[in-house]
Amino acid sequence: MTKGTASFGKKSRGKTHIVCRRCGRHAYHVRKKVCAACGFGRSKRIRSYSFLNKKVNRTRKHSK
Repeated sequence: MTKGTASFGKKSRGKTHIVCRRCGRHAYHVRKKVCAACGFGRSKRIRSYSFLNKKVNRTRKHSK
């Protein structure tokens, strides 16, 4: 009866994520019923955050 490494190998059975019917990505969580990519199942709005986009470095031009 081990409670360590041997038991952890049995965790990855079955599917956790399937293809989302809204965004088409393989990110819809079967048990949570929420898409990790677009937020389908949690919200009507598409999931988007500002930190997902690379910031453009805009510096002010100094005039002499």
